[in-house]
Amino acid sequence: MKLKTTLFTLGTMIALTSSAQATETAEGLFDTKCAICHTKTRPTDMTKVLAPALMGVMRHVKMEYPNKDEAVKFMVDYILEPSKEKAICMPKKIERFGLMPSQKGNVTEAELTKITSWMFDNYPPADFRGMGQGNREGKGQGRGQGN
Repeated sequence: MKLKTTLFTLGTMIALTSSAQATETAEGLFDTKCAICHTKTRPTDMTKVLAPALMGVMRHVKMEYPNKDEAVKFMVDYILEPSKEKAICMPKKIERFGLMPSQKGNVTEAELTKITSWMFDNYPPADFRGMGQGNREGKGQGRGQGN
């Protein structure tokens, strides 16, 4: 009986350690901290969407901040201290979803730096095309390009 208990305890510890390590990856952190609202794929049922999908968010971020360091800095700041003045999404997105609530207390700056760096490196996919709803008309080249 003691061997069974020891094996069960050991198995539980390994499972918890594996789960914790998976969460420590940037994608794991995104899945834990961000995916409750932001999906990694294009939504199929728009009635269940809580926030813009990651690929669209990153399309707009990269249009404004093509430099990774500037993009990461912007995203970390915005996620912790969101405001309409800082928002780079289309105004209709804020009308539909509201302003993103501050994530202070839900995610650390270090976690956000890891997550947003991963987001920049992986999204949007190369073949991504926006939904064409007046995407960024009249916005110029973006802040990261000397504007």
